[in-house]
Amino acid sequence: MQPTEQDPSAAMRSPLGTLVARGAIMATAHSQHPGAEGSPSRPRHRRGGERARIANAVTNLLPKPGSPRHHGLGFWAVALTFLTLAAFTTVPSPLYGLYQARDGFSEFMVTVIYAAYAVGVVGALALAGHLSDWYGRRRLLIPAASLTIASAIVFLTWKSVPGLLLARVLSGISIGVTSSTATAYLAELHAGHRPGASGTRAQVTATTVNMGGLGVGALVAGLLAQWVGDPLTVPYVVFLFAGSLALVAVALSPETREAIEPRPRYRPQRTSVPAEARGEFYAAALSVFIVFSAMGLFAGLSGLFLLVALHHPSHALAGATLFAIFSAAVIAQLATVTWSLRRALAAGMALMLLGLAATVTAVWLSMPSLALFIIGGAVTGAGGGAIFKGAVGTVIRISRPESRAEALTGLYVAGFLGLSAPIVGAGVALASGVSPRVTILGFAIEVAIGIVASAIKLLGGAHGPVPRAATAEALSSWW
Repeated sequence: MQPTEQDPSAAMRSPLGTLVARGAIMATAHSQHPGAEGSPSRPRHRRGGERARIANAVTNLLPKPGSPRHHGLGFWAVALTFLTLAAFTTVPSPLYGLYQARDGFSEFMVTVIYAAYAVGVVGALALAGHLSDWYGRRRLLIPAASLTIASAIVFLTWKSVPGLLLARVLSGISIGVTSSTATAYLAELHAGHRPGASGTRAQVTATTVNMGGLGVGALVAGLLAQWVGDPLTVPYVVFLFAGSLALVAVALSPETREAIEPRPRYRPQRTSVPAEARGEFYAAALSVFIVFSAMGLFAGLSGLFLLVALHHPSHALAGATLFAIFSAAVIAQLATVTWSLRRALAAGMALMLLGLAATVTAVWLSMPSLALFIIGGAVTGAGGGAIFKGAVGTVIRISRPESRAEALTGLYVAGFLGLSAPIVGAGVALASGVSPRVTILGFAIEVAIGIVASAIKLLGGAHGPVPRAATAEALSSWW
């Protein structure tokens, strides 16, 4: 019997196909051995061809490294990673009541644990937020995703207050590095995928996944805690798995910025205040401080307010409330893209005042209103989104291009201080016996005073043109 003739095209399609074809020839020769049973050469030949075709199909599915398609897939991989890491930061928000019941700590400690996140963010912002410009985007985003995974592991294994504090700090460091790195990464991947196209797609995507992720994390955690067993374990297992997938996705994405050689001498990120417009800068910083403090109050204590003031202990409801607040902020920023600074700031301040008034009214009614509380939170979120956009635009307008990043860093530091100090103050009030509804009232009065103080400077005077691209990039980097 003659050996079966091989299909040369199948053997030449890929190196794997060549190996498979050689294996088929060897199998045919073996079948001619006197001890061989039968003659399976044709079935083996067919199997070899099938394997070659499968190998070719897999090869065709994978993008060529560095190709536009590779950059396009990397764009969505990085967007998914950004969404996952941002979402993880608010996973504990609907769960603080459960932690409090498990470990027996006070409302004050709830606020300290929440504020520990801001410590990590500010530290990462000052020490590592600019390093992806030196070492590369992927080389920074992979460690950032690894820190989120480490944070989830700490949440799962170290079941005490020190463990909660460490996990929150790790989460803050992760998102502090991620925000600036992923935003720049998305812009460069978009440019590699669609050369010559506008960068709007990358900026809108970064803004949406960053701020939208904050709402998604709280919503998912609340739903899982409400309807799935072991509520202090399952949400972190889910995000541990999601974070691991995100890590793999980033590792397979193309690097868009090669490391600088020789590497510059390390220095922390500087902050600066524009000397020629200190008044406007301080007013913008105050407005951002207020916005972050309002968002922080809802993120850290909304579950407590829903339980004590409104008599709704649902974890899913706490998560849904935060989702509504952060989603409204996203919508407000996207809706005001073409607005002037004065218009965005004025609308945002009015909305925040209305939202806080509705929230206070909701808990002070003889029969507290859950619907009014959620609406008030959403309106507050929309106002905060518009104010933040206007404040960022103001700093960009008054700062020189060569010192713009340093001025924005100063603005973000003010914001994250607002994320920590006021909520700890609210925790002190609650621990001292002040009722939640009095705490909300006092907080709303302080916010109103701050808004009026910042409005005097920000809404007065002439406003020049603002670089829209720079504003969009700054908004998508830090919220």
